[in-house]
Amino acid sequence: MLTLDKIYHASYQLKDVIRRTDMIMAPDINPDCEIHLKTENLQKTGSFKVRGAAYKISQLSDEEKKKGVIACSAGNHAQGVALAATKNGIKSLICLPDGAPISKVEATRKFGAEICLVPGVYDDAYNRALQLKDEKGYTFIHPFNDEDVIAGQGTIGLEILEQLPDVDVVIVPVGGGGLISGVAYAIKALNPQVKVYGVQADGAPSMLRSIADGKIEALDEVSTIADGIAVKEPGDLTFALCQKYVDGIVSVSEDEIAAAILALIEQQKLIAEGAGAVSVAAAMFNKVDLKGKKVCCLVSGGNIDVTILSRVIKRGLLKSGRTFSMTVELLDKPGQLQDVAAAIAAEGGNVISVHHERASEGSDINGCYLRLVMETRNFEHIEAIKNALIARGYKVQAY
Repeated sequence: MLTLDKIYHASYQLKDVIRRTDMIMAPDINPDCEIHLKTENLQKTGSFKVRGAAYKISQLSDEEKKKGVIACSAGNHAQGVALAATKNGIKSLICLPDGAPISKVEATRKFGAEICLVPGVYDDAYNRALQLKDEKGYTFIHPFNDEDVIAGQGTIGLEILEQLPDVDVVIVPVGGGGLISGVAYAIKALNPQVKVYGVQADGAPSMLRSIADGKIEALDEVSTIADGIAVKEPGDLTFALCQKYVDGIVSVSEDEIAAAILALIEQQKLIAEGAGAVSVAAAMFNKVDLKGKKVCCLVSGGNIDVTILSRVIKRGLLKSGRTFSMTVELLDKPGQLQDVAAAIAAEGGNVISVHHERASEGSDINGCYLRLVMETRNFEHIEAIKNALIARGYKVQAY
């Protein structure tokens, strides 16, 4: 049974294994409240998962340690298990979905684990790991539905209250629910007045739907850039703990996640993966009432695949009004392009792409279209540029 004593014991056991991550202020995330970031993206292995994995492994019997451990993961839990097992001289076998980012697969191998890639998503890797567990006699290290694992993650809750004793709201990413279960239990046990909210991706809202409907529900599919929280079905332990201790669960879109990743890079010089940034996205886009509150956003991991980082940044720029694409209808005569460019320059916009084409059937025979992509400051800046062009008589539309 999960207890506060168990979480304190986990904290003691982990003191020489994990990094006590910093709590840093992030004043520009949401001007209506005071945001602080619990930077588990700077944890050893780049994710909070090492806490639960290391505590679970520390509690195994000598016989279990001798046989070795097995786990399944989208990546972060895998690295935590690999590191903890190797540190204790224990063999580890990790089943990962074959779509897991290469960076996470290679990092897991680097920490000393054997790798078994399984076609499908997390749940498929989970089923394969259970088969191998029975065949080989390994001890299975569940990524979230295990009391020792949950207790390990709950140590973050202890640290949050030590580092930010007057916190009002804590926002936590949710996949299978192990992280928020431990954090919420610890925080509510020590200060029931603190609100704890969970955040899922719109494309993987398994816990959100389960809590809303009052029973565990499995999604048919999940699809999100936040691969670390792409879980089809929460666990029975985590579901029960979330029902009892979590004040609410919200979801964020892919564009909102991308905008949060971009904000963390630009404003805080922090790299967060999609799963790690959902808490910040919830605060940025007011998914929870935070006005006037002292808020901790738990940035749970930083293991983003660099091959998709540029795409994420591009989407983040669009979502935050930092880039804008539009079409301007012109008359096909000299000076029109120069006049449009002058209007944009006068407003401080920076054109980065231009495509000029003759009008198509049905439009003015002397007409043409100018398709522009530009760098802008924010949505107010975009409106100022559009209004300046309209004032000069141009027809403008976004595309």
